[in-house]
Formats: sequence, structure tokens, C-alpha cells
Amino acid sequence: MTDDLLVATKVRKEFGGLLASDDIDFTIPRGAIVALIGPNGAGKTTFFNQLTGVYKPTSGSIVFDGTEVVNMPPHAITALGIGRTFQNIRLFSQMSALENVLVGMHCRLRSGILGAIIRPGRVKQEEVEARDRARELLVYCGLPRRHNERSSSLPYGDQRRLEVARALATDPKLLLLDEPTAGMNPQETSDFTSFVRRVRDEKGLSVLLIEHDMKVVMGVSERITVLEYGAKIAEGAAEEIQADERVIEAYLGKGAVA
Repeated sequence: MTDDLLVATKVRKEFGGLLASDDIDFTIPRGAIVALIGPNGAGKTTFFNQLTGVYKPTSGSIVFDGTEVVNMPPHAITALGIGRTFQNIRLFSQMSALENVLVGMHCRLRSGILGAIIRPGRVKQEEVEARDRARELLVYCGLPRRHNERSSSLPYGDQRRLEVARALATDPKLLLLDEPTAGMNPQETSDFTSFVRRVRDEKGLSVLLIEHDMKVVMGVSERITVLEYGAKIAEGAAEEIQADERVIEAYLGKGAVA
């Protein structure tokens, strides 16, 4: 066991002639809230997708909790303990909120295909416990009366919360949040920022978030990494990042810095 839950070393991703990740070194300490920021097209979501097995790095190493995850499929990485949400909400639209959370819980259930067909007592008991756990997660994420509603009918902010509930259902050690407050109003954003802290504190998770709302980033992050054109240009505490001229230039341009 080390103090770093995830260690990425020289992670590089090329799409033909496009360099999306330029030999990125990156760590996530255990129990930390870390933010990944940068202009549109900086390679943030591409980096997320490499951490979760959606993309295979062209080169480099990604070690999660002592296990090399490069070349592992997404479901195996989820089983190791990495849960995520998506930049564009990806719920199962025709399923209820409860059913969406149960899907996330699948990697932790013990019954297989045969058990689902025969349905012995232990399988039935596991299903009851899974539903109880799913309801608890929906309440925890602020959806106490939405259990049986179709996910597509939920307000936008509640869909975001449902995605988090589904990610938590995988029982993760590391929670990846891809622009979790996108589309939220100021009050929803403030509430969600507090919720991220509570999840870390109460569930003992590490959190990595991509976020464009700098108020959220500066308010919740203990360390911030900045990408531009796939390369890491700065890393540090909020105060250091706010004063870094390379970061200011990346967001505002050379004329604004001058």
C-alpha cells in the first residue's frame, strides 16, 4: 500500500497524427479530491477514458492500487474499484432510477446466469439486499422519491445525481466525475460541490473530476492539474494554479495576460 491510489506514468495517446495525451505523469493520492482542468480539446476526457479502459494508451503505464490496468477491459477496471460518470449523461433511459443503480451494482453480485435462471434462496436474498442498497444510494444522492421514475423523465440535475448513484453502486475506491455540474443552476452546483466533499469524507473515496466551473474547482480540489493540447502545463494547489501565467494564458490568451 502506498499513499498514491493511482499512478500514471508517461501516458501517451495518438489518434493518427493527433497527439491527445503527451507523456502525462499523474498521481491521485488516497482520499484526495483532485481536479483536471484545461480548455476545450485539451485532452481531459481522453485521459479519463484511458484510466477506465475505454481507450488503450499508445504507450505508458497506469497503475491502480498496485495493479497495472493498461490492456484491461473497462468492466475489469470497474471491478478493481474505479467508478465514473460521463460528460454526456449515459443513463439507461427506459429503465427506472432504481434499475439504473442496480446495473451499476452488477459487478459486485455473486449470482451467475445459472443462478438467475434457477433462482435459489441465496440468489433471491441477494436480489433483496441489492434493491435495499440501491434505494439507500438513491436517498444518499438526493433522490428519495425518484426510485420508480423512468430515468429519461427526471430533471437534468437529478439525472446527474443518478449517474453518481450508479457509479457509487460499483463500490469504487476512486470516483471519476466528468463535468458533473454541467447544466446545473448555481444552487444545484453549490449543493453538488458540498456533496462531493461529503462522499469523500463519509465513504473514504478518492475523487478525480473534470470541471469547467472554476468556482467548483477552486472550492473543492486539494490539487489541480492543468492540460493544454494534451500536455500537462501546471500542477499544484488552487492558489498556485490561479497565479500561474501559463494557466492564465491557456484560458485567456496571450493578449489578456499582457
